[in-house]
Amino acid sequence: MDRREITQIIKQKALELGFTKAGVTSAEPFDEAADRFNAWVAGGAHGLMKWMERDPEKRRDVRNIMPEAKSILSLALNYYHPRTAEDCLSPRGAGVRPAVGQPSSAVDGALKISRYAWGTDYHQVIPPKLQLLLEEIRKLVPGAAGRYYCDTGPLLEKAIAERAGVGWRGKHTNLITREVGSWVFLAELILNVELEPDPPADDLCGTCTRCIEACPTDALTAYQIDATRCIAYLTIELKPEHEIPEALAGKLSGWVYGCDICQEVCPWNRFEEPTNVQEFAPREEILSLTPEEIETMAQEEYVKRFYKSPMKRAKLAGLKRNLRSLDT
Repeated sequence: MDRREITQIIKQKALELGFTKAGVTSAEPFDEAADRFNAWVAGGAHGLMKWMERDPEKRRDVRNIMPEAKSILSLALNYYHPRTAEDCLSPRGAGVRPAVGQPSSAVDGALKISRYAWGTDYHQVIPPKLQLLLEEIRKLVPGAAGRYYCDTGPLLEKAIAERAGVGWRGKHTNLITREVGSWVFLAELILNVELEPDPPADDLCGTCTRCIEACPTDALTAYQIDATRCIAYLTIELKPEHEIPEALAGKLSGWVYGCDICQEVCPWNRFEEPTNVQEFAPREEILSLTPEEIETMAQEEYVKRFYKSPMKRAKLAGLKRNLRSLDT
């Protein structure tokens, strides 16, 4: 088999394992993206996420991770899910689908939790799929070796996905796919196998600025985000010992964990489709969370309620801090 045939078989294996989209790029350096990322970090826009300051040479060139690397397989996995089956015609879970450009915060007043956290933590779901895919590649190509990542290492995931044709980095800085919008997790397989690269994705944001205009904390400019103003950063990544600045706390718009506003208003997300990954289905104990429950929750209940949930990242003290901030 030639590399084109091998590439197509590998992509098909990825789809059979449940991935939504697969693309290939070379292991050549990502100089432009690395320079942009380094400038962003140097300007302090990453806030207290200190891990972003480490391993810049690995982000620039994956061969500093795996010297024999020749190709990178970029993978996207759709995680979109409506709240209930009855909400399939109203994915925002509010009874009426908001018009494009109207965030869910305009049509519901309950505690809001980022959609990616409604089900099981993707770190529990995706790595086993990557391991199985790598095993299939080893069967297909004698001597094949690889390293896989899912938001777990110093990779420029969105730059990789762009160059592999999976999607483009939107003005809200999330990756957008033509097929299902931006409701996707990203993963990568660095391989010592020379595969057929895909053409890079085109930027199809055009003149649209709905995500920028909708952000209540003014965290966005075109293709740039100031994480220190982003609701997702403030409610997830900002450690519990730090209070949310009062000027921003008053703009959380009901979000107690994460924020989806910039994705909800994106016109490309009209192509959203329910995921086929059952683990991402909403958990009632997550969606039914009330302010009173957070206020009175003990650590034992927290551990039980958020078992294998991404929401553990905020810690109980962080959720309580976020709830206090909603009243600011």
